[in-house]
Amino acid sequence: MLDVVIIGGGIVGLATALNLKRANPKLKVAVLEKENKLAAHQTGHNSGVIHSGLYYKPGSFKAKNCLDGYHALVKFCKEEEIPFDLCGKVIVATREDQLPALKILHERGQQNGLKNLRLLNASELQEIEPHVKGIKGIYVPQTGIVDYRIVAEKYAEKFQALGGNIFLENKVKEIDETSNSLEITTNEQNLSTRQIVNCTGLQSDLVARLTGIKINYKIIPFRGEYYKLKEEKEYLVKHLIYPVPNPNFPFLGVHFTRMARGGIEAGPNAVLAFRREGYKKSDIHLGELVNFLTYPGFRKVAAKYWKTGLSEMYRSFSKKSFTKALQELIPEIQENDLIVGGSGVRAQACDKDGGLIDDFLIMEGEKFINVGNAPSPAATASLAIGDHIAQLILKKHNLPHNK
Repeated sequence: MLDVVIIGGGIVGLATALNLKRANPKLKVAVLEKENKLAAHQTGHNSGVIHSGLYYKPGSFKAKNCLDGYHALVKFCKEEEIPFDLCGKVIVATREDQLPALKILHERGQQNGLKNLRLLNASELQEIEPHVKGIKGIYVPQTGIVDYRIVAEKYAEKFQALGGNIFLENKVKEIDETSNSLEITTNEQNLSTRQIVNCTGLQSDLVARLTGIKINYKIIPFRGEYYKLKEEKEYLVKHLIYPVPNPNFPFLGVHFTRMARGGIEAGPNAVLAFRREGYKKSDIHLGELVNFLTYPGFRKVAAKYWKTGLSEMYRSFSKKSFTKALQELIPEIQENDLIVGGSGVRAQACDKDGGLIDDFLIMEGEKFINVGNAPSPAATASLAIGDHIAQLILKKHNLPHNK
């Protein structure tokens, strides 16, 4: 019998697996992944930003784990010689009505323990980013870029070196609970374990239901679409450049991101995906779409944000509109400077009352731990989240550990 089975081979699942085996290599731990490779979904479609923790409510689980995870991630990348760049970012206010929100962000950053934050006036902003047009800004040095697929693969490598098992192309079909074990049926095998950790991202609510617990949320997938700057226009961006976000919406607005693999991405928007893993406009699953649209919580979200939603959808089909949004930050950007880039899908937990759950959501049962909501900055925070889950398991279930 296994001690722990982790369902989901993304960066949070793999960080959890690694932390468990580090705590005690004697633990029998396995990771199940339904795809034929690791990091196939949110991790593999990540923009690669190492987040600082600036945006998050002080004292929240997200704020604490982002900062702790930031330091753990940077240390891990140094030790494992994974390329990364702490290039810093600027958050830009382009209008007077954005200044109160900019001030709140600066205060949050200080409360969350960020070092060397700088409030910038217009001339100081131009010194850092000569092509940006803004009236004020914040410089955040504790922000960087990394390829999270490489990070996740290194987690997996070290986990396996400690004796952990990874089973690809193993989709969980059924979970049955007995008096002293959990019986997992996949499309390939049957496994017995004492504990299950659900780290399935876009599928997390569906897998949670397999564990038999009652949940009051549904995962709604939002696709973020990017353009890339043509190589000859990359000089326009020196750091990462972000707008002041809408405080009532859990997305950061279109921005410019330097990529660890080279190049600069511009975006993303945020539109409802028509299937859970809908990376293209043509990816449609009628059953899943009807399920989203008829969910009371989503209908309340749509009623609240319908203007924003329509604007984001229009931007998805209009390069001119997308360019106009980018020009608020860098007026020199033109339509022909942009080429179609990639996309990602964010697993956003939505409750029945129409609330878009902002914080990380980890639900603990006797034999189950469900990671119900782990949006950005979960990749940055992965080692901290993984350590938190590992400690929950080791303490609550009296499994052997070295600590």
